[in-house]
Amino acid sequence: MTEQEADVLEEESPQANGDIQNTQGQYRSISPPASPVAGTLDDEQFSTYFEEKIPIPDDVTKIFSFRKLWAFTGPGFLMSIAYLDPGNIESDLQSGAKAGFKLLWVLLVATIIGLLLQRLGARLGVVTGMHLAEVCHRQYPAVPRIILWFMVELAIIGSDMQEVIGCAIAFNLLSVGRIPLWGGVLITITDTFVFLFLDKYGLRKLELFFGFLITIMAISFGYEYVKVGPDQGELLKGMFLPYCQGCGTPQMEQAVGIVGAVIMPHNIYLHSALVKSRQIDRGNKKEVKEANKYYFIESTIALFVSFLINVFVVAVFAEAFYKKTNKEVVSSPHTELFPMDDNPLEVDIYKGGVVLGCFFGSAALYIWAVGILAAGQSSTMTGTYSGHYCRSIFQDVQHMTGMNDFLNVLQSLQLPFALIPILTFTSMTSIMDDFANGLFWKIGGGVVVLMVCAINMYFVVVYVQSLDSVALYVLAAFLCIAYLCFVCYLAWQCLIALGISCLDVSCLGGRVSNNRPALLIEEQPAYDT
Repeated sequence: MTEQEADVLEEESPQANGDIQNTQGQYRSISPPASPVAGTLDDEQFSTYFEEKIPIPDDVTKIFSFRKLWAFTGPGFLMSIAYLDPGNIESDLQSGAKAGFKLLWVLLVATIIGLLLQRLGARLGVVTGMHLAEVCHRQYPAVPRIILWFMVELAIIGSDMQEVIGCAIAFNLLSVGRIPLWGGVLITITDTFVFLFLDKYGLRKLELFFGFLITIMAISFGYEYVKVGPDQGELLKGMFLPYCQGCGTPQMEQAVGIVGAVIMPHNIYLHSALVKSRQIDRGNKKEVKEANKYYFIESTIALFVSFLINVFVVAVFAEAFYKKTNKEVVSSPHTELFPMDDNPLEVDIYKGGVVLGCFFGSAALYIWAVGILAAGQSSTMTGTYSGHYCRSIFQDVQHMTGMNDFLNVLQSLQLPFALIPILTFTSMTSIMDDFANGLFWKIGGGVVVLMVCAINMYFVVVYVQSLDSVALYVLAAFLCIAYLCFVCYLAWQCLIALGISCLDVSCLGGRVSNNRPALLIEEQPAYDT
């Protein structure tokens, strides 16, 4: 880089240089970069996974523009796929079968909390031009960021496993059992790679394809909803009355499972990256503010659609199968799934399709399978492919429920590693400048993060207790100690970012960090050369 270029960068980043100088190299700030110009060094640094940048139309005369909303539409719907994956669908159907309509309010609250957390992820990507993983890489020391990377990869692998399993079950149902589980896994992996080549034809085409898959889900599960015809009064009562009359331990565990299934850690990382696909001048405060507004509106619409689809599934199983017993399922070809006894009916994605076929005809079964296939295929495409082939060790679909519970626990464990960093970085003025979280968002965000983590830790404890093994208890105890130590480290950094500067070790020497956690030892420039 020439001296002239260095002078320009220094003039454009006074806050960054000031922060570094005032804290003697201990902190790193991120100034919002201007729009990248082709051929510059910044273009390489702030490029996205998709090389294409969607232009935003100019319209200075209107407070709200549908043309601009359409230009920003896409990332939120790709993000919302995680709220419709097979793990969520199974949580929905079990909620309806075990508790009827009584837990719909939990689904509503979890979706709203998810929207608020996704908003933080989107704002970080818009303001800084970097996604959450990049900011973690810049801000945390080497060891914490390696641990973060490893834990988030575990969450992605667990999520992908649920998604591929869902697709495999859908292929099994559609083929009337002719395609085994391992065959469905191989088909899913193959067609996922094929579909992902769509990004070579343009980002908008890929986004439209995801929109098409969401439409298939809405039509498929909407058909089941109309076919069953649930009681609308009971549905509204369950959605807006936060109470669960007559609920016991199974229902409460299911309520915790809903929260764990809806709020996924890796989805916040994903959303913060997807919003980088639009052409935004990050040196223009008005454009950044406008982008935050339209992305929030688009995310709200996307999650509202996903919420409706989830409600369809809960309502279908609440109306048709709540308080039903095994012997009430007329299913002579599937007596091994539903024994002739008076035990409560237990369903999963596979059994759910079977019982729908038994009660409402074969069309209901096949349409259910199509919806599950769309859910699994779309969510698989938004994940990674790590560890896909390990699914073939399972020989039949009857053993999938236990594995799904384990994967939900695995993802619950990863939640702090997304929620705490996103609250930390969006609260730091050295990173977000004028767009840093205010007092309301700091307090509210902290309460939400604490509540979600506590709920999911309860879910993990309940799961571990169900294992009924002393050896596993001992192993879990050692893992919990290491796990809680790292969570406490992240929480410590977060509290400093939220304004409790006395927790900063630099305060011992009389220096106040101005609400910027001591995340780094090295000083690095705001722009890489």
